[in-house]
Amino acid sequence: MPMVSQRLRDPDINPCLSESDASTRCMDENNYNRERCSTYFLKYKNCRKFWNSVMIQRRCNGMKPSMPTAEERDEILGAIGKMPY
Repeated sequence: MPMVSQRLRDPDINPCLSESDASTRCMDENNYNRERCSTYFLKYKNCRKFWNSVMIQRRCNGMKPSMPTAEERDEILGAIGKMPY
C-alpha cells in the first residue's frame, strides 16, 4: 500500500475515517449512484469542517500536533456529549 494511502487509513491522522468508509461503502452498494449516498457525503463534509476548525484553533493556540490524536478526539467528543456533525 502506498505511503499516502497508509496515512489516510491511520486514525491518528484522519479523524473522519469512519465517515469516509461509510460513504465509500454506500457508493459500492448503490452502484455509484451519488444521489443515494448524499447523506453520507454530507456527514463526511461536516466531519472535515468540524475537525478542520479544531485544527485551526489548536494551531492558533500554539498546540502541537495541530490535529488531535484519536484518543484526544474521543475525549473532545465525550466532552461535547454528542457528535457535532
